[in-house]
This record gives sequence, C-alpha cells and structure tokens, in this order.
Amino acid sequence: MAESKRLLILTRDRANAAFRQRIEPYLGPLAARGIVAEVVELAAGPWAQRGQMLRARDFDGVLLHRKTLSWWDARHLARARRLIYDFDDAVMYQARAPERPHAGRLRRFRRTVGLADLVIAGSPLLATHADLAGAWQSEVVPTGLDARRFAPREDYSRHGSPHLVWIGSRSTLKQLEPFRPTLEEIGRTLPGASLRIIADAQLHVDGLRIENVPWRLQDEGRLLAQGDIGIAPLPDTPYTRGKCGFKVLQYMAAGLPVVTSPVGANAEYVRPEETGLHAGPAEEWVAAVGRLAAKPALRERMGRAGRRRVEREFDFAVLAPVFCELVAAALA
Repeated sequence: MAESKRLLILTRDRANAAFRQRIEPYLGPLAARGIVAEVVELAAGPWAQRGQMLRARDFDGVLLHRKTLSWWDARHLARARRLIYDFDDAVMYQARAPERPHAGRLRRFRRTVGLADLVIAGSPLLATHADLAGAWQSEVVPTGLDARRFAPREDYSRHGSPHLVWIGSRSTLKQLEPFRPTLEEIGRTLPGASLRIIADAQLHVDGLRIENVPWRLQDEGRLLAQGDIGIAPLPDTPYTRGKCGFKVLQYMAAGLPVVTSPVGANAEYVRPEETGLHAGPAEEWVAAVGRLAAKPALRERMGRAGRRRVEREFDFAVLAPVFCELVAAALA
C-alpha cells in the first residue's frame, strides 16, 4: 500500500462559494487516495498568515486556494516541498477596473504561479493567463457541482409570460447594472415577463416584475427549477472573460435553457441551439427570450440537453478523479 501523503490547504474563507465548489468536494476522494488534507483558513493579519505558512515544511505539499503571494509570503511558502495553486477568477484584475490588469495584483499573480509546481485553473483562458505568467505546469479543472442537488424541471408546458431567473451574489449582481435597459426592454416587449433574483441583495427594474429571493444553499435547486429561462448577461471585458460560468452550470443542472452573453466560459457552456442561445444587443435578448417563451418544446429540448451535459462533464463525480490525479502526481 502506498504511503499516505499530508496536504496543507490554505484558503481565505472555507465558507466561500469558490472553496465550496472547487476544493471541499474533493477532500473525501483525496483521502481515499491516501492524501490526508488539513484545511486552514488564513488569518487576517500578515504576520499570523506567515506563521500559518511556515507549517508548510511539515507537509508533503501545500494547496493554495485563490490567494496570491506577497514577496514575504513567497519566502515562507518556498519551504513547501510541493506547491499547488488553484484559482477560478481573473485575480490579476480588479472588478471596479476590469479593462487592464492591476500592477500589484499582476505582480503577485506572477510570483504565485512562478513558485507553484502545478497550477489548476478553472478555465482554459485562466490557464493561458497562468502560462503567460510563467507557470511550470497548468491544467484545467472546471468549477463543478453536485447534479443530485438539482432536481431538473419536468413541466415545460407554460406559454408566454416567461419567468426568468438569475442567481448570484451581492458582488456579481453589479454585473446586471449595464443590462438594466435590456431588462426594461424585455418588460416592455413581453408583457407579464418576470425575473427572479436569487441572491443576498436585491434588484429593482422599472417595467419588469422582479421577485427578490434570498439565496440559501438548500433552496437554490428548487428555486431555479421553478423558472423557465436562466439568464447570464455579462459585459465583455478582460476581467469578465475570466469568469468560469458557474451560474450557467446551475441553470443547466436545473434543466433550464440559458440565454447568455457570449463572454468567457459562458460562450462555450451555452451551445447555441443546443443548450441555449447567445445574445448581444438588447434586441437580441428580447428576441431570444421571446422565442423561448413561445416554444415550450424548444425550452424542453435545450433544458434536457443542458442537464445531460452537466452530468457528463461537470458533476463532482466526474471531476474528482481528474482533480485527485493531478494532486497525487504533484505530490509524488
């Protein structure tokens, strides 16, 4: 029997959605492979963090989740026998300045991926960022989900008056602001249309009925499946192109067709005429939503195709062997 390995996992927040979807589901499968992981939430202060990082020498490897390294951080983690870096966002950009990399963030990103023995990225574009920044090895593991938690929609018979749904957080809800005129146009053109917002914040749009529902993990699958169409508008910037399309996967798991801006991973996950539709200008959004609202059979075909794709490519059960093999090889 192979000797077990000890892995130190450093993350800012174990309750964060990124950790919940990218790291936590694989702790059990890693243990089954003989890799025993200890998860440590990084302290608030830099000196306390560096004390935590000094523990790296007591483990066979460190998995650093999302955090990028200062010069002092890198000195401490240089003592790790192996360093794995996992990220699923364009961490070299600031959300409020999405057009060009932030100099300090880019410097820290380059330092981090240059020190890492393995970089695990949430999308091919992010892996390319890592390669250009000097990564020794980069691999793609998409952000996954547990399809069993999403009971897919069964009844697609409703005509007209589409019930749209959007899921996210207070921070990502800001991405809907540039699309406010588009949402208003949907409300004017498609009488009776509504939009359910599932988040920890609220949105209000003139002329479109909005239902703001607080997000809870145990409710999200049910709340999504009650909708007709999942929407994922995104402005097209270098920052948003790094988004990993998780909300699109949630819609697909719930058996919904998706209308999305063709940006980043969304453009690949939503295959036009197969799992949903792409839309750019407001008139394309109105046309796409109107077409799906009028054709229940089309919604059903796309929704069921999306659900099958999630089960085939993005379920934790499918991704766990890939993730665990990468980690095991890096620690060997």
